[in-house]
Amino acid sequence: MTTATDLGRRPDGRPAALLPARASALALAAALLAPLPGLANTGEAARLLEQLRTMHPGTQFSEVAVTEVPGIYEVWMNGNVAYVPAAKPRFFLFGRLFDTEAMRDLTGPKLTQRAGGPEALLSAASETTVALDFGQLPLADAITVRRGKGSRQVVVFSDPSCVFCKQLEPELAALQDVTIHTFLLPFQGEARPVGIWCAKDRDRAWHQWMLKGDASAQRPDAGCEHPIGRNLALARSLRVTGTPTLFWPDGSRTDGYVDRTVLQARLQSSGAPPKAAAAEPKAAEPKP
Repeated sequence: MTTATDLGRRPDGRPAALLPARASALALAAALLAPLPGLANTGEAARLLEQLRTMHPGTQFSEVAVTEVPGIYEVWMNGNVAYVPAAKPRFFLFGRLFDTEAMRDLTGPKLTQRAGGPEALLSAASETTVALDFGQLPLADAITVRRGKGSRQVVVFSDPSCVFCKQLEPELAALQDVTIHTFLLPFQGEARPVGIWCAKDRDRAWHQWMLKGDASAQRPDAGCEHPIGRNLALARSLRVTGTPTLFWPDGSRTDGYVDRTVLQARLQSSGAPPKAAAAEPKAAEPKP
């Protein structure tokens, strides 16, 4: 994934006042990345879908669709959408595609349609797939953060190499009066989650990486005992096949990224969990 830092101007230097920054990024990508011949059809979209699944086996890609921008495809995964240049599918652009001539948001209606509107978004995020009792979870295998009284609780299965997990983390960081239990998963490799777990201060290592991209606190070669394998087995038993996945005290779950508005609503509606079976662990000291 690439992030454009200053895409608010047209190539001739004039301000692009009508272009949202992310839409500008899409326009720039379309100009710079020449599409492969014949890709603008459903057959090629299907081939791109298979290519993405091969490149990112830890992500559940569900659909690839043609857009109005030549060479740029709309890619859906776990309810999230990205725009991917067919010529260079290693790059993902997150945000909304905006038509500045028609002054039309091309992404928003699809998001609303898939969610069924704001109320359906909340109910869809509350689907119960496997009943979950917080009191039976091995919370000693999670990174636990408490803010305020911490009376509201949520369990998060997250992969430090997952793009959507990184998008979710600032939303979680904005919550108050909450306890967040994060189980690290190795869907995209074990080195990163192990390095975070084996850090002297794993909470700090986790948040430095997820919020700032800073890996300095991680200790991937420390050789400490870690629960990453157990976390993976737990995730499979709960039918967690993608990240992020959140579980709520009433046993319901949310698959994929949601913003803090939905998080607040779910915390408010899901009630208090049973008493946890395990307390927050102290950071494990790496073996010499």
